[in-house]
Amino acid sequence: MLSILVTGGAGYIGSHVVKELPEQGYQPIVYDNLQTGHRKSVKNALFIEGDLADSEKLHKTFQSYSIDAIMHFAADCLVGESVGNPLKYFKNNVKNSIQLLETMDEFDIRKIIFSSSAAVYGEPKKIPIPEEHPCSPTNPYGETKLIFEKVLQAYLEAGKFNFISLRYFNAAGADPAGELGEDHSPETHLIPVGIKAVLTGDSIPIFGANYDTPDGTCIRDYIHVTDLACAHILALKRLEGGGNSGSYNLGNGNGYSVREVVEMIRKVTKRNVTTIASPRRPGDPARLVASSEKIKKELGWTPKYPDLETIVETAWQWHRKHPKGYEDKD
Repeated sequence: MLSILVTGGAGYIGSHVVKELPEQGYQPIVYDNLQTGHRKSVKNALFIEGDLADSEKLHKTFQSYSIDAIMHFAADCLVGESVGNPLKYFKNNVKNSIQLLETMDEFDIRKIIFSSSAAVYGEPKKIPIPEEHPCSPTNPYGETKLIFEKVLQAYLEAGKFNFISLRYFNAAGADPAGELGEDHSPETHLIPVGIKAVLTGDSIPIFGANYDTPDGTCIRDYIHVTDLACAHILALKRLEGGGNSGSYNLGNGNGYSVREVVEMIRKVTKRNVTTIASPRRPGDPARLVASSEKIKKELGWTPKYPDLETIVETAWQWHRKHPKGYEDKD
């Protein structure tokens, strides 16, 4: 079995990928500082608690295991926080990520799958957004993702690494088998925030209702986290087979407004939930909808859970059984 080092593998998306890797014949090795990830979410994988800033621990990990490729998820990822504390984001998402590349180079590891973001595009000039769309991030989080993509491209041109950068739109949902879900603190993603509001009786905040959209609220493209996980496996196989490096969007090509998502939460949970008007969050574009035709054509990716109702349903089933997240399990 090829061994894959998964940085941030105890996080929401990383843990779903880690679950998928053994089913596809790979041995995942998780490297995570557990600042936002959960040890209980790591199943059937070696686990190392470590930070990318800790060069000694990182070096020791590469010495101790025969690593064939890297999947890099470890990052700070809150848009609002990045606006208020940009230095934190440039240190972790850029500086520490470059240290990972330096260690890879030292140990002659030449393949990396990078967890990027639709935030690299900024305010779109075209919907759905293709990969060749100009990149002009509207917040430091998106800027750090774009900078590291440029670093990867420079390393590629220098003959150092092959990479695939996956630009996610809105990851959502939960493992259909019910083992894994989304558990952030604080939680900022609409679907888990809405479901928690259903469970607690709170209201769902709507951040801005005066965007240039049909109902005034932001429109986003939601993609099931398991479909994201499968795309990572396809990307890895692409590099193993000598395929070209590059960037790919991951979305369903359908945009849903905040109000439409709230309505779907009401439908799936069969419970009413109120909303509360809140100011816009800094750095939030009005619309983000993906064109994922490139990854479908070149890597053969086909989402298994493309509809919003299924995405919300899987999230609802997990949160209903785990109202306190991973704390509910011993």
